[in-house]
Amino acid sequence: MKKVLFVLTSHGEKGNAGSTGYHLGEVAHPWKVLHDAGVEIDLVSPKGGEPPVDGFDLEDIANREFWNHPVYKEKRIHTKSPKQIQASDYSAIYFAGGHGTMWDFPNNVELQNLTRTIYESGGIVGAVCHGPSALINVTLSNGSKLIAGKRVNGFSNEEESIVKLEGVVPFLLEDKLIAAGGKYFKSAPWHSHVEVDERIVTGQNPQSAKAVGEAILSLLKK
Repeated sequence: MKKVLFVLTSHGEKGNAGSTGYHLGEVAHPWKVLHDAGVEIDLVSPKGGEPPVDGFDLEDIANREFWNHPVYKEKRIHTKSPKQIQASDYSAIYFAGGHGTMWDFPNNVELQNLTRTIYESGGIVGAVCHGPSALINVTLSNGSKLIAGKRVNGFSNEEESIVKLEGVVPFLLEDKLIAAGGKYFKSAPWHSHVEVDERIVTGQNPQSAKAVGEAILSLLKK
């Protein structure tokens, strides 16, 4: 089995509404599932280096294990940049959420190219919460949108409203997923919800992160 590539945001500001970054649990929980199954994971971020973190809760066992793991501590502090990544090394690419993703994932051409290459080589594309923002502008070699006609999920408009950031984020993710041709399905706020359509796995919120990891692992085993 090839490695899995986790993508973390490099963006640390929620507009004028304070700091943000990648959501720790949305990295740690799928990492725990895959790591325990013997899958090797690399970490990349748009700018490389140490990305900003949000949702910092070390009372959570998986979070604490990931944060303190000696190998992954080094990978976390020294994330690779996209230009250092060879797509052929990976069986899957996974975009962790956190509000920062809404600023630096959607228009990152290097990440789009990695996603296209991994997917068209038979790999898996996963994302959770705001992470699916990375998928809205990905096109395949035939010119079609990656998620067009696919069942997808991601942070809902209702959840964005509950956290009072609907006027801060550059767009509403639910709306953009639908505009890109995705068949958007959701559950009530803060309930775990994962959509799997062929080799695309998307989850709605932090509560969905572990289940996204489990769905990716299931596909890797096929």
